[in-house]
Amino acid sequence: MALPLLTALVVAISDGDTLTVRPDGGEQLRVRVAEIDAPESRQPFGAAAKRSLSDLCFRERAEIRPQKRDRYGRTVARVTCRGQDASAHQVRSGMAWVFERYASDRSLFQLQDDAKAAGRGLWSERTPVPPWEWRKAR
Repeated sequence: MALPLLTALVVAISDGDTLTVRPDGGEQLRVRVAEIDAPESRQPFGAAAKRSLSDLCFRERAEIRPQKRDRYGRTVARVTCRGQDASAHQVRSGMAWVFERYASDRSLFQLQDDAKAAGRGLWSERTPVPPWEWRKAR
């Protein structure tokens, strides 16, 4: 069963892969951008990843395509702001990794390879540490 598409105003950006939206006439909803994992706020590029998602989505009307809820109660969704897919935008910009465990959109891997080859964003680091490894170490 597919969950319904939502159109909502983006009212907050928590980090490079999480935002808060307010659907018309509805309650605020925390949304985890699907299939990616952005650096944590204390990691290199954490602030830049948040800024990148904010530049694309903050105070914009977004299309939210819910997929499921995560263990923190957030809605995991593909998000489109200003006609751009937020997952693809963050990966293309070098502001997030493809979250291989959860990725079903194979095109994201090519965007990641391109960002890596161009040394964009976190790929400018010599040995960038994926957020899931960074979290595990803490």
